Amino acid sequence: MKNEIIRIGHGSGAGLTNELIKEVFVKNFKLQSLEDGVEIENRTVVSTDAHVVNPLFFPGGDIGKLAISGTVNDVSMKGAIPKYILITYIIEEGFEISELKKITNSVQKEAEKANVKIIAGDTKVVEKGKADGLYLTTTGIGYLPKGVNLNSKKIKNGNKILINGTLGDHTISIINAREKMELSPAPKSDCASLNELVQVMLKNGNIKFLRDITRGGLATILNEVANDTQLGIIIDEENIPIKENVNAVSELLGLDPLYLANEGKLVSFIDGDENKLIEEMKKNEFGKDSAIIGKVTDEVKGVYIRTSIGGLRPLIMQDSDPLPRIC
Repeated sequence: MKNEIIRIGHGSGAGLTNELIKEVFVKNFKLQSLEDGVEIENRTVVSTDAHVVNPLFFPGGDIGKLAISGTVNDVSMKGAIPKYILITYIIEEGFEISELKKITNSVQKEAEKANVKIIAGDTKVVEKGKADGLYLTTTGIGYLPKGVNLNSKKIKNGNKILINGTLGDHTISIINAREKMELSPAPKSDCASLNELVQVMLKNGNIKFLRDITRGGLATILNEVANDTQLGIIIDEENIPIKENVNAVSELLGLDPLYLANEGKLVSFIDGDENKLIEEMKKNEFGKDSAIIGKVTDEVKGVYIRTSIGGLRPLIMQDSDPLPRIC
């Protein structure tokens, strides 16, 4: 990376992002973990995030709802119970106060729904043309229940892979809104806080590891897990829930839903019988389409998808997400 400059793909959450983090930030900050949430002391989990989604409003949410749910989810994926949020607004000169009020109302509504409290924040205004309307940054704080310790190192051969619903909804919603495709009905983002669902999962299943499926999509996360654990992964194409409109737009644009960002989906690695777990997840509004989609195996090295005709196709780590400014 000596002679490189920052490209839009470096913020995609995929291969270029991982390279940037390892080459610049890990070496300088001496980071011990690359997970979004980190346990610090006294069972406290902290996570921070920046939100630059374009457009600011989209079917199923807006930058305010996304900022809260995204941060709640980052804390929740450690198994923690989110409690507090700090939020910073970076506002471009000329931004309409009426729009700012809408977004702030959305922030508060999602915080109340997730049972977290906004406790502090900051506001900065920059010159017109310097911030693209509005950026938000958030920091979440939560607490780990006794006995909860999720880690990719706990994943073993034979563990099953579970997701809580359909893939690609958020990306297709953003594409439709950004490009003014005027699809009808308009695809809706899956933007949602998953903290309640996570606690249901922890009470009803033997959960080894959790990740929210955001930038880079499911395939990127599975590749990261395979690299961390040196285990193989096979997922089954026929078991992966994807909505018809997402499939249709993806095919039209040459996109693969397995690499598309989501804002209300998670992937879990579990051990043992999944029947009770899925039964309880389906009782939650964000777990109705939960499904086992694959397994950890020593049959292969890396990540593969078993196609509908029975063949194995590799799912590689892509350099970047196909759509920037997704969250």
